[in-house]
Amino acid sequence: MDRLRFSTLDSAGVLLCLFGIMARVPVTAEQEGENLSGLSTNPDKDIFVVRENGTTCLMVEFAVRFTVPFDVLALNGIDLIMENAYLSLPRGADIEGKCGKKEADIHISWKDNAYTLGIYFVKETGEKGERVWKINKVQFVYDTSEKTHFLNSYNPGKHTASSHALSALVTPAGRSYVCSAKQTLTLISSDHQKGVTVTMSDIQIQPFDISSDFIFSEAYKCITDQREQLEETLPLILGFILGLVIVITLAVYHFHLKLTVAAQPQLPRDRSMYKNM
Repeated sequence: MDRLRFSTLDSAGVLLCLFGIMARVPVTAEQEGENLSGLSTNPDKDIFVVRENGTTCLMVEFAVRFTVPFDVLALNGIDLIMENAYLSLPRGADIEGKCGKKEADIHISWKDNAYTLGIYFVKETGEKGERVWKINKVQFVYDTSEKTHFLNSYNPGKHTASSHALSALVTPAGRSYVCSAKQTLTLISSDHQKGVTVTMSDIQIQPFDISSDFIFSEAYKCITDQREQLEETLPLILGFILGLVIVITLAVYHFHLKLTVAAQPQLPRDRSMYKNM
């Protein structure tokens, strides 16, 4: 009987110990990426979403083009000539991502990982004490042995092009960044420090604080779009002001004319009255 009691108490202690260990182990959030580019009406625009535990935590919509310089051997077999490869994101790209309270990233790969675009986000306190998010790093991995874009590449292989001290798309926290205009970044490649150009357009991005599933928060327009919108509305505003000034001027003139006529002496209409004058 005593032996049975000891065995039961020992088992209970082991179970409690296991529960204690499980309670201390942090639960890892399940994150998955989705390519929703098929929903875009613009064939050049891609839509990528990262979800955490079934809820959207990062959304990216943009059109991206790459200009990648690479070397080919000249006809003399001695000299090297630099050419450019022009790439864009395909509809069927694979996506991975990670969400966090202060850091997030997204990785877009295609052609059996011959190409991978990585974008890294950070949320921080701005210069004026306000909370903002921004892109602090962009990385592009490409393989010059891939024959679709790099024909006759000299010394082909994988290279990595990265940004340096980047602070791009600075946006108030809780809002999405929107920009129709082209945004161009130059990355420095491991291939003899060549400059790889990344051009983004038709952008809407939000890596933090998405309150509704698959829905961007309030838009924050880039300076270029704000300027273009002002250039479009300014002629309308000036035309309205000019029209208002003309109406006011005519009204004042009409009122002044009536006062002037009223102040003049009235001549008698009956001619017989002239005899008595």
